[in-house]
Amino acid sequence: MGMKEKLHQIKEKYKGKKMAPAFNAIHTFLYMPNETTHSGSHVRAADDLKRTMNTVIMALVPCLLFGIFNAGYQHYSAINGFPSEFSLMEHFITWDNFWLGAITVLPIVVVSYGVGLAIEFLFAVIKGHEVEEGYLVTGMLVPLIVPVDTPLWMLAVAVAFGVVIGKEVFGGTGMNILNPALTIRAFLFFAYPTWMSGDKVWVHGAKDGLTQAGSTDAISGETVLGYLAQGNTEFTYSLSDMFYGFIPGSVGETSTLLILLGGLFLIFSKIASWRIMLSAVIGSLAMGLIFNGIVAAEWIPEYSKFYGLMSFEYWQHLLVGGLAFGIVFMATDPVTGSQTNRGKWIYGFLIGFMSVMIRVFNPGYPEGVFLAILLMNVFAPTIDHYVVRGNIKRRMKRLKTATIHPKVTDGVEALKTETV
Repeated sequence: MGMKEKLHQIKEKYKGKKMAPAFNAIHTFLYMPNETTHSGSHVRAADDLKRTMNTVIMALVPCLLFGIFNAGYQHYSAINGFPSEFSLMEHFITWDNFWLGAITVLPIVVVSYGVGLAIEFLFAVIKGHEVEEGYLVTGMLVPLIVPVDTPLWMLAVAVAFGVVIGKEVFGGTGMNILNPALTIRAFLFFAYPTWMSGDKVWVHGAKDGLTQAGSTDAISGETVLGYLAQGNTEFTYSLSDMFYGFIPGSVGETSTLLILLGGLFLIFSKIASWRIMLSAVIGSLAMGLIFNGIVAAEWIPEYSKFYGLMSFEYWQHLLVGGLAFGIVFMATDPVTGSQTNRGKWIYGFLIGFMSVMIRVFNPGYPEGVFLAILLMNVFAPTIDHYVVRGNIKRRMKRLKTATIHPKVTDGVEALKTETV
């Protein structure tokens, strides 16, 4: 007897019982469900929630793999010094980098999925509904947006908070008003701010420059944003380093190239909104241009703590920090974002605009994209409301000036009579 038949027998055995949702989730995750609709209208399409989530995960996997290599690369480079002549195969894609990154990053992935899915299963059993696939993407996003040295117990607490408070209390997948992954990130930021600064290069087991077991301390070196937030204007990383991702930062947010490819994949598969992505990029460029203009007009002195990030080239904001990652994978969340086409333009523009604004005016933590997205999650329904109201008003005005043909009027009156 094969595994599929065994799981089907277990599913039938527990059918109608308390643990049925848990077994159904395992069965449908591994195999296609053998149930079909028998009555009522339904949509016949190849894509469902599970396939949609799996597509997003496929777009995130390259960022995860790159982050694993980059964690090891930043570790050895911080200890041995960054190579003067960088070779991708010789210095980055190495077994040592992959192994150190894997034993550091993969436990974060395991804790994220383990705690989050356990809570999902628990709520499904208690409420008696099917297990929802919404956490499949959230479980992958969380490890990619946190510093690599985040303690696992801290992450577990944050995941539990984000899933319960940010999602389940609203009714589960499709009902939440805040992005669950960003809710988890916000909890970590406000509850444990010293761990979330992300302004130092992480080195595994390093203390005072010497490797010691059981120690995890940051040593010399900073992220680009951390360096600029101190008022500095020059750093050692090149534009190619920032674009390809050979810089310190959160696990999956460093490679702008892979994020761009992932965004194109999501647009091609019609899962993410290109309107939100494009408008967010325009908004970030607009805010960056305003700050560059302030610096060019010499309205702010060079010794100001805001000078470093204000003088940073407006388009380079997209190459550092989590701005590009947030625009592609977070702002485009179909549940918490705007639903109308015009609303998506407004929603995305304000996210990009405020992300750079918060980044510049918050030097203690020079990253504002997750705060901007969470804020716009709250205002997304309001934006859609006024967009719809505006459309109704315009149509009502056109209706007042419209000329209705007599035959059409007679047909409408006849229809009303037949209905009565």
